[in-house]
Amino acid sequence: MTQPTLFRRAGGLRPCLLDLFSCAGGAAMGYHRAGFAVHGCDIAHRPNYPFPHHHGDALAHLAALIATGEIRRYAFVHASPPCQHGCALTVGTNASQGWGRSHVDLVAPTRELLEQTGLPYVIEQPNGRAKIRKDLTLCGEMFGLGVIRHRNFELGGWSTEQPAHVPHRGRVRGYRHGQYFDGPYVAAYGNGGGKPTVPELQAAMGITWTDVREELTEAIPPAYTEHIGRHALTHLAATGLDVAA
Repeated sequence: MTQPTLFRRAGGLRPCLLDLFSCAGGAAMGYHRAGFAVHGCDIAHRPNYPFPHHHGDALAHLAALIATGEIRRYAFVHASPPCQHGCALTVGTNASQGWGRSHVDLVAPTRELLEQTGLPYVIEQPNGRAKIRKDLTLCGEMFGLGVIRHRNFELGGWSTEQPAHVPHRGRVRGYRHGQYFDGPYVAAYGNGGGKPTVPELQAAMGITWTDVREELTEAIPPAYTEHIGRHALTHLAATGLDVAA
């Protein structure tokens, strides 16, 4: 297989990573900090995304990259598909790929296409959402963040160890059933009920390049994917790719 594109950086090379369903770039920034050159794709207009990106349907974009062979530019793929049934965003793609009803879980077709790439990949999902293998579960307390924000990651074509879960230091700040609780974490979802301000969210998540609440509440803290990215680069180096720091 053709070697993926490598981007020059001081002291080494950056392999290129495809970030699907990229939102405002929380995952992307972590991978960038780990040492990847990141290209995003999201169906929503995301002017705050900090790296080159394609505005369009993520599954259609991935299918086109596979069909044309352009996927060979990449060394790794991250995907955070919306998992709600009945999502209308990729109905056309689902039909074109023979995936049937419009009420589908996008995790399954995403995984199917990722397997076709032959590349190592990550699928990310929150707790309680669509079913993936929980090869990794990460928490903000593992990285000293001001959010708990558990996230699960399925690793395709590679593996790494699950870090030990760090006990939480207290409660998430805010109202529960009409009672206010204080604590060392803020709630990175919703608006109201003692929810944090945008600057508090930015500080808690480690995200500075967007001040859009909806983007912050949907984001993956970059610390998570920086951790994953460093281990992914170790895997890629073991396969013979020049990813020296």
